[in-house]
Amino acid sequence: MKDLNAFSLEGKIALVTGASYGIGFAIADAMAKAGATIVFNDIKQELVDKGIAAYEEAGIKAHGYVCNVCDEDAVNAMVAQIEKEVGVIDILVNNAGIIKRIPMIEMSAADFRQVIDVDLNAPFIVAKAVIPSMIKKGGGKIINICSMMSEFGRETVSAYAAAKGGLKMLTRNIASEYGEYNIQCNGIGPGYIATPQTAPLREVQPDGSRHPFDQFIIAKTPAGRWGEAEDLGGPAVFLASEASNFVNGLILYVDGGIHAYIGKQPS
Repeated sequence: MKDLNAFSLEGKIALVTGASYGIGFAIADAMAKAGATIVFNDIKQELVDKGIAAYEEAGIKAHGYVCNVCDEDAVNAMVAQIEKEVGVIDILVNNAGIIKRIPMIEMSAADFRQVIDVDLNAPFIVAKAVIPSMIKKGGGKIINICSMMSEFGRETVSAYAAAKGGLKMLTRNIASEYGEYNIQCNGIGPGYIATPQTAPLREVQPDGSRHPFDQFIIAKTPAGRWGEAEDLGGPAVFLASEASNFVNGLILYVDGGIHAYIGKQPS
């Protein structure tokens, strides 16, 4: 690497799934600031419209599409439309996902399948749709949002952990199968991030104390705080840029040090 230009995304087209808000929006925002043209999708037009408005407010011209990433035909049609209207996708971020916090023995098979479908099958479908054009173009970058639950288990998230563990291995397999075509596929494993989805876990209790789960996370994180969505921007830009051309099949955990820490000794 000769200089910091290796981190530039100028001239690149990045598709970030489910990026109307939250982690996906923060990653797309960072990539836009690095020079990328942003394309995103969401499942409803109203969410796409809200996303477009949020990007405009941030000074970003983004291209939004309505698409259910679990529907292979719809994904193929969206990718073809993007290639026609914007250009060939250079960077894919499989960000769209759901979580259902239900004890395993109380969870229906239908709920389990839905989480697997959105969090594992959909990244397979979208990656499968973009890889052929990446091969023709001479390379590309795929980033899967894998979560710490691709390594850890915890009560009430059996489906989510199973899906993210599978996504970790799909990441490594894409890297193995398509690395020879100059396609790098890596994952980001966010720690506990302060987003609307996690807001209930951070609510101040009636007595003014922190939520028990909030206390637990702070105690388990060497950084002593929840992550912010913006904390994922730098790692995502790195994995999307030429600076990471020899990085393939890696899961980069952005977790404030949780993976390295056994926790405080009880007093």
